[in-house]
Amino acid sequence: LQLGKALAYTCYQMYARTNTGLAAETVRFPTTANSVDFDSRSQHNILRPETVESFFILHYLTKDPVYREWGWEVFESIEKCCRTHIAYASLRNVNDFHKGHDDRMESFFPAETLKYLYLLQDPDLHLDILNTHVFNTEAHPLRILD
Repeated sequence: LQLGKALAYTCYQMYARTNTGLAAETVRFPTTANSVDFDSRSQHNILRPETVESFFILHYLTKDPVYREWGWEVFESIEKCCRTHIAYASLRNVNDFHKGHDDRMESFFPAETLKYLYLLQDPDLHLDILNTHVFNTEAHPLRILD
């Protein structure tokens, strides 16, 4: 669990350290002896779910409110930077909002990213992801049959 928490914190920092509050699609961790940080390899963000999925699972397991706070920050950044007049769109540059959007919204964004953000904030969640429910690859919760 400690390793999972540390990885989630690193993912959170990938969001928090950009001008938009959204992480770059890829980052690089330099391998030099004195390097302890990361840098962005590509500047775009296509609204992937993996980080907020991790926040959801860690909050479920630990009940630590920090994961809800981080998820809320991600949601606010998505609302501020990726919402358009019709839907949501990928961001071309996480450090320069003025470079605009790509004219696309990946299907995993509403199916997974928004769903995990919603479940993360739901105070009355009635899913038992350890014993009675499982998520499929598109984040749909399914009850485990006996």
